Parts: sequence; structure tokens; C-alpha cells
Amino acid sequence: MALASKGRPRAFRAYEATIATGEPRVFEAAAVSIESDAGAVLARRENPRAFFRGFRRTLWWDHLDALHFAGYALWNYFTASFLFLAPGVAAREIEPWEESGERWRRLHVTFPPGLPTHSREQVFYFDAAGRLRRHDYTAEVFGGWARAAHYSAAHRPVPGLLFPTRRRVYPRRADGRPRPFPTLVWIDVDDVEVA
Repeated sequence: MALASKGRPRAFRAYEATIATGEPRVFEAAAVSIESDAGAVLARRENPRAFFRGFRRTLWWDHLDALHFAGYALWNYFTASFLFLAPGVAAREIEPWEESGERWRRLHVTFPPGLPTHSREQVFYFDAAGRLRRHDYTAEVFGGWARAAHYSAAHRPVPGLLFPTRRRVYPRRADGRPRPFPTLVWIDVDDVEVA
């Protein structure tokens, strides 16, 4: 739904990603490129985040825009707990949250400038077992109005990690509650390998 609104309805229907926990390797933070299977650069853009300020991107994204968004978003989603330890990241626990009959602890995280992410200020929700259940942010590349509630479920153990394999993103109201529709992003992870 989110990418469809930018003219990319079939982008990332099925794909494979290799993600490093220490630094953005699923993509380059300072550039985005499309390469052939042989490694030839077919298209490249330096400083891709700066290009989202233009009016055209409020209506339509090209392949490089979509690739930049998906690259930094996936890296953030799948390495969040490691990102909390990155230099310049500040985290503090805030008041708990009640949802679906459960009480979730919340962590307010401020990311430093230069770290590619949706927004500098984000909130992560953890259940009594310590599993990430929800993640709130503003997807600034869409606009300051793009407040999201990102839910994680179907946690699966992989060597050394408990990994959420089902993710759904919904619009978030001003009071912090999610809207039940539309589903903006859905991610289903079929397989996880830890190297």
C-alpha cells in the first residue's frame, strides 16, 4: 500500500536480503544504486535522502527512491536491538502502554543525524517476555504526516536471536492508537539464517 501510493505497487513482492547488524550493508547510506547480475552499475544516486524533498516525490517515486526506502527500512527493522548500541543513540524507558489486554514496556530512542532511519525519534514496545511487539515512527520520506504503528509477531528462534517473522504497519492516530486499516506495509519472512 505505501509503495503503491508512490507508483511502485509491485516493488519488493518477493526478494532476498543480507543484512549486517553493525552497519548498513543491505544498502549504502550515502548512495543508492541498481546493478546488473554481473555487477555493472545501471543507475546510481548520491545522497538519496536529499532527493525526497522535491515536489515530485510527494506524488511518485522512481526505482532508486523505492530502493533507498526499502533498504534503510529493512536494515532498521531487522537490526533494531543492535542499533540501540550504536554511537550517538540515546534511549530511555518511558511509561508503559496498555494494548490488547497486555501491558508493554516502552523505550524512547533518539537516533543521531546521519544514521539512515525513518525519523530521529522512535518508540519501541516490548511485551512481558521481552519480545518487540510494536515500533512507532514517522516515515519522513513520505511526509511529516506519515505516523506509523509497526507491529511484530510470529517470533521465531534462530541461533542467538528471537526474530519476528510477521510485520504489519498501520497508520497511527494522534492519540497513539493505530488505525485498523489500511495496512500500509506487510512483511512475511520465510527464512532467517544467522552467519
